[in-house]
Amino acid sequence: MTHANRTGPRRWPGVAAVAALVAVLGGAVALMGRTSAPTAGATAAGTPAAHAFAIQDVRIFDGVDVIERGTVVVRDGRIEAAGAGVAVPDGVEMIDGAGRTLLPGLIDAHVHAWGDAQQDMLRFGVTTGLDMHGLADRLPALRAQRESLAPTVQADLWAAGTAITAPGGHGTQYGFPVPTVDADTDIPAFIAARVAEGDDFIKLIVEDLSGYAAGRTLPTLDADQVRAVVEAAHAQQRIAVAHVSTQASARAVLDAGIDGFVHVADDAPADDAFIAEVARRDAFVMPTLSVIASLAGDAAGRQLLDDPALAPWLTPGQRESLAARMPMTPRPQRLADAIDSVRRLHAVGVTILAGSDAPNAGTAQGASLHGELALLVRAGLTPQQALAAATSAPAARFGLADRGRIARGLRADLVLVDGNPLQDIAATRRIATIWKNGVRIERTPSGAAVATAAAGTLPDDPRISDFETGLDARFGSWAPTTDQMAGGASTVAHARIDGGADASSGALSVRGEIRPGFAFPWAGVIFFPASEPMQPVDLSTRRELVFRVRGDGRRYSAMLFSGASPTGMPATQHFDAGSAWTEVRLPLSGFAGADLSQVRGLAWTAGQPEGGFAFALDDVALH
Repeated sequence: MTHANRTGPRRWPGVAAVAALVAVLGGAVALMGRTSAPTAGATAAGTPAAHAFAIQDVRIFDGVDVIERGTVVVRDGRIEAAGAGVAVPDGVEMIDGAGRTLLPGLIDAHVHAWGDAQQDMLRFGVTTGLDMHGLADRLPALRAQRESLAPTVQADLWAAGTAITAPGGHGTQYGFPVPTVDADTDIPAFIAARVAEGDDFIKLIVEDLSGYAAGRTLPTLDADQVRAVVEAAHAQQRIAVAHVSTQASARAVLDAGIDGFVHVADDAPADDAFIAEVARRDAFVMPTLSVIASLAGDAAGRQLLDDPALAPWLTPGQRESLAARMPMTPRPQRLADAIDSVRRLHAVGVTILAGSDAPNAGTAQGASLHGELALLVRAGLTPQQALAAATSAPAARFGLADRGRIARGLRADLVLVDGNPLQDIAATRRIATIWKNGVRIERTPSGAAVATAAAGTLPDDPRISDFETGLDARFGSWAPTTDQMAGGASTVAHARIDGGADASSGALSVRGEIRPGFAFPWAGVIFFPASEPMQPVDLSTRRELVFRVRGDGRRYSAMLFSGASPTGMPATQHFDAGSAWTEVRLPLSGFAGADLSQVRGLAWTAGQPEGGFAFALDDVALH
């Protein structure tokens, strides 16, 4: 959202889109798809030119099989030899691997990577990611990076570019332009254009949100469009993968010939007939149990925060993301159903791929893939099978020919860990050394020891503002907010006006226009309860948000931003603004999923339909 305080306009990029449930499985910031220059946290030591080293006496998991004691020789960024009887050439650096296990660089098969994501991934041994939705203009640079053996502190990415979705459908709400498929679209030409942009694979979104918001749906692709997209992708020599969340949509895309699923449907356990058909068609499934755990209210993400093998390497942003909660009422059965489906899919031989769906709430780039491995083991995979799901299996299914295995001629993306993850999958977290393109990565602590600022407290007086003399608040500050940060065009103006509720001296006027240009438009005002915007304040002792309102008869939204992450989605309640002043009392417990111990902002906004709006607030308080 775009905010401005009393001293002038400012941008607060941590605030996400208005419609909380719209982004449940997508990750939600307007910067999706953008990359940045390398930052502190990892450095590449040495150069690949004329550089050789050997790791001796090490347990090797080569992506498929295990060699209990072997040697791997690396030269000029590639694996020269690997096996139990490998002789070490003269003059190469020797590295003792006794008591340790060497793994191929890990592959996260479902990420949304922008900002520092590639550095964060690599710091946790994830040397490759598959990006499932982002800006297409970065695709040539991603290809150039992954084809190079130059030293780098970033994981490589293969990417879908922009996902295939319907106008106004899931995937269009993140503030960057997304080409969409409608009834008049020439689908073969549309897919050919995506491939020309550089799409490595085609991702469809078949999601109407019916599994998450009863009575509320989004536009989505119909069965004929799905089939046409899959056929066009195959004609362009691209695999097609699908985002689904319900059993019904999973069956529909399977019938259309999809190659794989980027989530396991979690509205109910999969039935036997569907599981048998997935196996018969040899479709793969990346369950993304990490994000489903967050949806279910499970503590899997927050537990990673306390793991001493991971905590020193987490940035403050990663810590906030792991601690964040999905903005919906948790349903623990979601995770139980998903794990049950994965267990049964795996039992009949369906290929399972490890993907985290980072950086959704409850996940973090790099770290959450280690959590995903543990969840896959919980779902019935052996540790060895889980490791294959994060190395050789995604490489094979997505055609990543130079990685995913430890074998002669392949890229030397390697991770050396203490202990034996083939017996204890948590050993993948105890990283001793990472090599990217045959170059050792120096991991440096990334600020995880910096404590998150404790949430501030409120004064005893429950009153916020009565607007008798101006826009001052007894604590905190007011600011306008619109969808313009996310690429929208809606407008708003706020001002103190004469004449408030009960013939008081003044009120806060909020006027604007909801305009086309963003799938989920908003405009209104936001109140920041702390001295700085989006800093947390403890409201756990308060029970109600109370205010007077009058307006044009529209329905408006009251939104509460909370939690450890400033990028979390808001919890929402609604109110009507009629022509007469009316008192509105909203129980804070009605903001489903909100963390009242860390409240960052309260907003009053207009949304659809498009057009002008006007309302006024008075006597705002937190009781």
